[in-house]
Amino acid sequence: MANELENRLKGRVPAARRSVLTEDVYERVKSLIMNGDLEPGARVNIYAVARLLDVSQTPVREVLSALESEGLLTKEALRGYSVAPQLRPDQIADLYQLRLLLEPWAAARAAERVTAEARERVRAELASVPQAPQGTRYEEYHGLAEHDARFHDLIAELSGSEALRESLRRTHGHLHLFRIGYAGRRTGDPTLAEHARVVEAVAAGDAEAASEAMRAHLAAARDRFLELGP
Repeated sequence: MANELENRLKGRVPAARRSVLTEDVYERVKSLIMNGDLEPGARVNIYAVARLLDVSQTPVREVLSALESEGLLTKEALRGYSVAPQLRPDQIADLYQLRLLLEPWAAARAAERVTAEARERVRAELASVPQAPQGTRYEEYHGLAEHDARFHDLIAELSGSEALRESLRRTHGHLHLFRIGYAGRRTGDPTLAEHARVVEAVAAGDAEAASEAMRAHLAAARDRFLELGP
């Protein structure tokens, strides 16, 4: 298995930069998963990845553990790490149902509690991605995925409920969803437009509008993923 991974991908993956080693290894391994170079169910051998990226095994172990915590990898006793299976449509619908129960409330609370600093923060986060990416590989669209995660986490933070924020961190699974839904499609433009409506309502201190804008955004995102399918 280790040799198969190396033989299949050697020459396609640049060696990791040593200046920011763990972060670089993280992005490169994640790219292999998100781009489908490592398919669901594929074994991910620590030694093979270390040789592939020309690094020691220590950062690879840290990265694989982090990716397991994100739900992109699974780990079995005596078998090691494997790429997690793709989400089924019913799992996507279930995930969004939970988010629809929690996040509109969080947006309303964020609007009720909004301060000048909070307005600046939500507007700055929206401005961090001025336009949607046009590429379909992880290297091209990961900035949007990271913005999406930061945006929803920020709204949860501004709601003032740490319990809700922690719950959303465990349920979002943004990058896992992007892996099955983004490639080859264009979902970035509507996502940014929907985020802008949430920001406008939160910044205005309009709790009802913020709740409705978040509800509409999540419902639209759910429908996009269900329409696209795996």
